[in-house]
Amino acid sequence: MAVSAPLHLELVDGVATVTIDHPPINLFDLALYGAMTGMAEQLRDDPEVRVVVLRSANPEFFIAHFDVTLIQHLPADQPRHDELNAFHAMCEAFRTMPKATIAVVEGRVGGGGSELTLSCDMRFAALGRAVFSQPEVALGILPGGSGTARLPRLIGRSRALEVILGCDDVSAELAEQWGWVNRALPPDELWPFVHRLAARIAKFPPHAVAAAKAAVLRAEKDVVPDLLDEAHAFSGTLGHPRTRAAMDAFLANGGQTREGELRLGDLAGEL
Repeated sequence: MAVSAPLHLELVDGVATVTIDHPPINLFDLALYGAMTGMAEQLRDDPEVRVVVLRSANPEFFIAHFDVTLIQHLPADQPRHDELNAFHAMCEAFRTMPKATIAVVEGRVGGGGSELTLSCDMRFAALGRAVFSQPEVALGILPGGSGTARLPRLIGRSRALEVILGCDDVSAELAEQWGWVNRALPPDELWPFVHRLAARIAKFPPHAVAAAKAAVLRAEKDVVPDLLDEAHAFSGTLGHPRTRAAMDAFLANGGQTREGELRLGDLAGEL
């Protein structure tokens, strides 16, 4: 199978492991975004793939978040569209492809990176290492890559609002308690568990896996309309002068640097 930098793909016995390798912080910039979009389509359409596992080569970051400098150039106040935007479509490909999708988070993940993991069927995290966040409101916007649609479905309204409005770090332990991740495991137990689970699913009849997943997804009512509404609301925040000021302050104070991103919760609170 093809390898597409900044992603590395390995297929063994039906399990496709996608490793994100985009130093220094796995920023969701155009290079990573384009690669992930192409990878989603490739994995969705490849009949040899039974299970997809997303992971990072960087022990400190899964994906930091979407590139704020790109968000600064998005058009504001767009009308509500009838079709999903490209980011939502990419995330939906991981949610709806007829095979299991698993995100393994061993470092920090925030913003659009968090929304990508939320779109996977399952999430597993390393205790003491994984940290989750949705920092967008501190930057004058809202989670516009599916976070407002997915988090409440996973952890409930009140906890989703604590995450989205508070813009603070959430530990792997708390994420497990809230249902954000399936399990938070000690680092030395994480991969043995994931490898065993992925191998089990990959051995089962693929038509049954696809049918069972589709049946479960039908319980998630009105996801696409919610995503369309989210995109419209996100666009409406982009033109506000305080949004520009907050994003400029974020970048000036260390956002999108390794040092700043390692203290993202604190940095968001300082804006």
